[in-house]
Amino acid sequence: MPRRKINFTEDQIYHICNRGVEKRSIFLRHADYFRFIHDLYEFNDEAPATLLHFKKPFLQSYEIRSHRITRNRKCIVEILAFALMPNHYHLLLRQKTENGIVNFMHKVGGGYAMYFNKKYQRVGVLFQGPFRAVHITREAHFLHLPFYIHANPLDLKFPTWRKHELAQPQEAIKFLESYRWSSFPDYIGKKNFPSVTQRAFLTDVLGKPKQYQIATLQLLKEMQLDTIRDVALEPIDE
Repeated sequence: MPRRKINFTEDQIYHICNRGVEKRSIFLRHADYFRFIHDLYEFNDEAPATLLHFKKPFLQSYEIRSHRITRNRKCIVEILAFALMPNHYHLLLRQKTENGIVNFMHKVGGGYAMYFNKKYQRVGVLFQGPFRAVHITREAHFLHLPFYIHANPLDLKFPTWRKHELAQPQEAIKFLESYRWSSFPDYIGKKNFPSVTQRAFLTDVLGKPKQYQIATLQLLKEMQLDTIRDVALEPIDE
């Protein structure tokens, strides 16, 4: 899909994606995933971001903690869904303020790149150009895209799922439930990073935790990726 300029509009929904330059991994350790998810929370505010210090054991569900919880935050986007993969990420965002998505992605991308380059003593760009975005306007796209985003981690263990070659769909669901770096656990009622996402909108449309889990299983069996090919971005448009 060629890059094209998008005029982001308030209350509209967009699929956002970017990957590492030369398809390199952008998350090397658990701490890197935690940092990016922290940035999703911390930078989603009109106020300038400050440092956040937290210590929690890995594999433990928790709310992201910061000084911002003690005051009202004004989010510039709604983070409806996310999934992080070793060399790319997917976000489903709804813009809430003028230039909200552009400002948010600038802060997230720049902040994480600075963190990554300093930690791993590297220089140069981390991401493969500007983030990519598609405006979600069709109902069919909107209904399928959250499931597609949440299903992306299956590439790590069930690489043929995109070809409808999923012999053990129940095992696939269990894998997604245990995959920390996604908003899927929160949507099925397993507390993971509940502070990061704003889930009321999708929950009203796609169903509460048990319904969402059942619908995901059904979509894994039936999903036709051609339905959302023009909005799914990486990696099926390569």
